[in-house]
Parts: sequence; structure tokens; C-alpha cells
Amino acid sequence: MKRILTYGTFDLLHYGHINLLRRAKELGDYLIVGLSTDEFNAVKHKEAYHSYENRKLILEAIRYVDEVIPERDWDQKISDVQDNDVDIFVMGDDWKGKFDFLKDYCEVVYLPRTVGISTTKIKHDLFSVKNG
Repeated sequence: MKRILTYGTFDLLHYGHINLLRRAKELGDYLIVGLSTDEFNAVKHKEAYHSYENRKLILEAIRYVDEVIPERDWDQKISDVQDNDVDIFVMGDDWKGKFDFLKDYCEVVYLPRTVGISTTKIKHDLFSVKNG
């Protein structure tokens, strides 16, 4: 069984997120999502609309996701790979090269982002509409 691991905040879930999760799952049999906690998002100066608990609930309802684990800090990735017997680590290609240090522990794959959509774009568009 091939085990896949990816990470993210997954706030304001959109079809780009679903594409990433689907393509990650297609690489193996079991997809684990490391979901940024609210506390970790604060450290990253990122504000999520939905709480960790609600984002976890949403992710667990997606058929491609087999398990959700908390992402509490930048440094847990090696231990997550080892503790979960991960074969492939997957991230969007906007992170290309940033996680190559994991190649000593598993295969690292950077998937192309879905063109035309992002949480940042959604927030920008909503703000633009609201402020006319």
C-alpha cells in the first residue's frame, strides 16, 4: 500500500483544492492530509475563516482523504513521514524545491496548481465586490 502525505490550510475550499487532493490520491492508496492548526496559522500570519475543527470536518468528508492529522509546526514533516510510513510527499508546485530535504525519507512530488483559482483570489474577489 502506497501512503501519500500532503499539507495545507484548506480554508475556503475550492476546486483547486479538490484537484490537488484527487491527483495526490491517484499516486497511491491512502491519502493523509496534514492540516494547519489555528495556532500554526497564527505563527504563519495566516488567518483562516473556518476553525481547524471545521476545516478537518470538511476534509474528512472528501472521498479522496483517508486521514487528517494536525500540522502544528514547520519541523514536524520528517517525523510525520516516518511515523505514518509515507511513501510519497505531495505539494503544489508553488512550493517546488522547498521540501526536497524529505527526499532522504520518501519520494517528493510537486503537482501543478490549478490555473485561475486560489484562496487568495477568492478573498480578493470577495473584498472587491464588497467594496465596489
